[in-house]
Amino acid sequence: MSSSNAGLDDSLRKKIIEKPGVVLDDPNVMRALVAANERAMGSNIVDLRGIAMERLETRLDRLEDTHRSVIAAAYENLAGTNQIHRAVLRLLDPESFAEFMEVLRGDLRDILRVDALALILETTQEEAGAAVERVGDILKFTESGFVQSYLAQERAYGGDRCVTLRQIQAGPARLYGERGADLRSEACLRLDLGAGRLPGLLVFGAEDPHQFTPQHGTDLLTFFGGVFERCMRRWLS
Repeated sequence: MSSSNAGLDDSLRKKIIEKPGVVLDDPNVMRALVAANERAMGSNIVDLRGIAMERLETRLDRLEDTHRSVIAAAYENLAGTNQIHRAVLRLLDPESFAEFMEVLRGDLRDILRVDALALILETTQEEAGAAVERVGDILKFTESGFVQSYLAQERAYGGDRCVTLRQIQAGPARLYGERGADLRSEACLRLDLGAGRLPGLLVFGAEDPHQFTPQHGTDLLTFFGGVFERCMRRWLS
């Protein structure tokens, strides 16, 4: 055995010669070898190839992080799509308006994983006496213009479809009841209930301040809002 290999075990040396890829594919081992080579060259020599490799390694790390982020986002988007599809199918099940409201009170809130839900319908002053607000229920009747004023706090997202995602200090008790004090974010879906009818509003409240933020996409909620308002038109006709 030569002096240069005096510190290397024969079995280990044989393994490296038989399978050099084991060393080349291990980033920690390669870093140690490069560092040892730089120390052997001395401080007056600059290894440009080593610098280039280090930069390539940094770029590779960034690409791997991006790759993981893209995959995570894809899985999250798929999960969100499946969630909305389940919610839409559940909306189509009821055969009466009473059953439809029961779906909103129970299954829909569970499927969408929200902590509070409210459906707001505007009424004219003439109708206000007959349409008394049902405190504590998810169905709320409000004066004409309420939807627009409530949404005026934030610009809507999604073009013609009015979908607003925002963080809040608390949800108004008028809409959410006692649960409003614990809410920290909400999604507001403006509903077009057809020609000659005042607009409606479907709101979801969450205790998590990051569940609904303006940075999130609104495509899925836009689709859901379109289905929901068509269901409402059927019950109102």
